[in-house]
Amino acid sequence: MKKNAAALLVILSLLILAQHSYAKNNFYESPLEGRWDLTLYKGGKTFPSWLEVRHSGTRTLVGQYVGIGGSARPISKVDFTNNIVRFSIPPQWDTASNDLKFEARYQGDSLAGTLVMPDGTSYTLTGVRAPSLWRSQDPVWGKEIKLFNGENLNGWHATGKNQWKVDSGMMRNPASGSNIMTDQRFKDFKLHIEFRIPAGSNSGVYLRGRYEVQIVDSKGQEPAVGLLGAIYGFIAPLEMMAKSPGEWQSFDITLIGRLITLSVNGKMVICKQIIPGITGGAIDSQEGEPGPIYIQGDHGAIDFRNIILTPAD
Repeated sequence: MKKNAAALLVILSLLILAQHSYAKNNFYESPLEGRWDLTLYKGGKTFPSWLEVRHSGTRTLVGQYVGIGGSARPISKVDFTNNIVRFSIPPQWDTASNDLKFEARYQGDSLAGTLVMPDGTSYTLTGVRAPSLWRSQDPVWGKEIKLFNGENLNGWHATGKNQWKVDSGMMRNPASGSNIMTDQRFKDFKLHIEFRIPAGSNSGVYLRGRYEVQIVDSKGQEPAVGLLGAIYGFIAPLEMMAKSPGEWQSFDITLIGRLITLSVNGKMVICKQIIPGITGGAIDSQEGEPGPIYIQGDHGAIDFRNIILTPAD
């Protein structure tokens, strides 16, 4: 009897090991999996991009992609054969009819290849594994910095011809034009910022110049990844706290590594959520580097005031 029990135990152990080996070899491992910070090259210029690859089911690889503009796009299948990565995704806008096509060679911790946009424009590309940005210790907060002094645009610069102006203590964008950013760059911080948008307008605050917190006329709508208080394309707020157009509103943001906590108009709507990667319109894909506070001015009119940042020492 004891021999039978021992034999049964051995058989069960072998089955468990075999099952574990099967799962390991057939479900969970591909060296391509993870997040990739991409850079596109065209005409002597560089453009940021981002890719995430993960498994779905058995050996099927899926993911999401962020291009030069627009939101994160789902990838239904990533082909990875002989160290070549390929995928295609439908165009985001109806003005294009062709798919975006991606092809790159996997080289351990780097990618190199080409990207063809729906309009036929071709870019060369490189990619590196995105940093985790995990902080092992809580930050020690430094002294508050008043990023906007209410009198002039000292400490800020526009990305093109400047249409931004200061009026009655406000930083005003009267109409669509250039974006604007701080001269200073920051790593981890707390940010308080107040804004006022007219009906139908759209803007955003980019943290480190890479992660957009969406500003758009959203009162009365259900929370979504493209509406007020969202990390654009990635994280929807728990609750829609938008006020009416023309009213002053506020964000209180804490960014530590990839972890973001956000309050909109005094109500926490995101709590320590991980931002997976850059959002469309980012200044670059160098996620491990400090970056500016970057405000979108190319989507419509908006006013700002009381922009106060507390950096981590």
